[in-house]
Amino acid sequence: MGASGTARPAPRIASAGRIAGATAQLAAWGVIGPAVFGILFGMLGLGVGLTLVFGLGLLLLVALVYALFALSWLETARIDGLYAFGLPARRPRSSGRPGFGGVLRTIWQQAIDPGMWRSVAHAAISGLLGTLVLFLFSVFAGGITLAFSPLFARGDLVDIARTGIGVPLAWAVPVGIVAAVLALAGVVGVAILHGVTARAIMVPSREAQLAEEARTSHVQRAEAVRAADVERTRIERDLHDGVQPRLVSIGMTLGLAQQKIDDDPDAAKALVAEAHASTKAAITELRQLARGIHTAILDDRGLDAALSALAGRSVIPVHLDVRIDGRCSRETEAAAYFAIAEALTNAAKHSRATECRAVVRLRDGNTLWARVEDNGIGGARVVAGGGLDGIVNRIAAAGGHVRIESPVGGPTSVEVTLPCAS
Repeated sequence: MGASGTARPAPRIASAGRIAGATAQLAAWGVIGPAVFGILFGMLGLGVGLTLVFGLGLLLLVALVYALFALSWLETARIDGLYAFGLPARRPRSSGRPGFGGVLRTIWQQAIDPGMWRSVAHAAISGLLGTLVLFLFSVFAGGITLAFSPLFARGDLVDIARTGIGVPLAWAVPVGIVAAVLALAGVVGVAILHGVTARAIMVPSREAQLAEEARTSHVQRAEAVRAADVERTRIERDLHDGVQPRLVSIGMTLGLAQQKIDDDPDAAKALVAEAHASTKAAITELRQLARGIHTAILDDRGLDAALSALAGRSVIPVHLDVRIDGRCSRETEAAAYFAIAEALTNAAKHSRATECRAVVRLRDGNTLWARVEDNGIGGARVVAGGGLDGIVNRIAAAGGHVRIESPVGGPTSVEVTLPCAS
């Protein structure tokens, strides 16, 4: 459905431009397709063989899964670029779970992704159609040659492409013309067939779209619950480790001041002053905690202003580069703000970084992209309940994607992509 609520008309697949484009692409697939699938089958055979013998082929099988994903991404982009079906770009599956178990689950989800296999199947079909197109091209070339053969042929028979099959010279011109016309018609028919198979295989049915939307909604709800659990744990930890001990200390200090107020007024005043300073520090901590839950400036002035304030409070220098026009949805901006704030907090606490760089862009008018990178020691890992786990869950709950890279020795980078629904 379009923005106006009316059905978008199906794009024509039999226009001259698309037939020409499909013919050229099929010819290319006819050349490179056998090599591509030969490599994939070779990886499969070698991976299975090494797994049975040495147990090392699992790495090759994992590489095969992502090679198939790359092929599916290329095929989806090719079909959408040719026919403008409005196909979403293929994205790698992610379990959103930390640890080695999460990695295995991610690989398994990618391996059984039906969308990936549909695209790979259509690539195989395109390769077969491409081989047929190359054959028809050769027939067309032979027909043209046969039609002009009376100009250079000697004798009463014309040898067709040196195959030993002779055509009487008197019949060479009509036979050549008919062969060329039929071959050209066959090429057009194969190109149209390519468009039909592309629509049938690559464009998901309404039922499949609803099933995918339901699956995505289920995943987002699960990630939202996990994000809420992580956030609640963080708040409990901050209260227990920060504000609560400080308030207990303030109470004890005021109790001591009460005992000394008659016998030693000066000491009592000093204790009250100490309690007053601790109270202001506790208020600051509570404000910071509340700011992590909800940032008023984010609602009032937008993500750029909120991130500028965040960078100004950072304990390490932050180079902020924000270039966005307009506003995204409140959920998207809040998720991006949380991810950047948590990434800066982790950098300050664990990375030994001396500076950070945060870049935010609005891409294609509908995607919010942000990247935070520090110059620290690296080695950061996603652990259940940790800050990076909170980022993963929060971004997944908002329908986005996270990529975290932190090799030992650094740098650490956190990259998030979110849909920017205004």
